[in-house]
Amino acid sequence: MSVHHGFRATMTARPGRGDEVIALLLGAPSLPHPDCVVFLVGRSAGDPDVIHVTEGWTTAEAHSAFFATEPAQTLVAELQKLITGDSQYTDEVPVGGKAFVR
Repeated sequence: MSVHHGFRATMTARPGRGDEVIALLLGAPSLPHPDCVVFLVGRSAGDPDVIHVTEGWTTAEAHSAFFATEPAQTLVAELQKLITGDSQYTDEVPVGGKAFVR
C-alpha cells in the first residue's frame, strides 16, 4: 500500500501525564484501519511529556474521512484533556524505514 498523505505531530502532555497520552495513542482506532499505513509514537528523550506521532495514510481523503468518525473524535477529545497548548504539525510523507513494536 502506498502512502500519499502524512504528518508528524508533536504534543506536550500536562506535567506527568505523558504515559497516559502514549497509552491512548497506542490504543488509537486508526491503528487497525486499512488506510493508516504508518502510525508511530515516540517521546522526547529529555522530556517524557513531549510526544511525537508520525502518521502515513493512503490518501488525504481517507485520513479526513476517518477523523470524522465517532471513535476518532472520542480519541481527540480524550487527548485534549491530557495535553497542554497547541500541538505542532509538520507535513511529512513516510517513504520507508523500519519500526519496532514493544
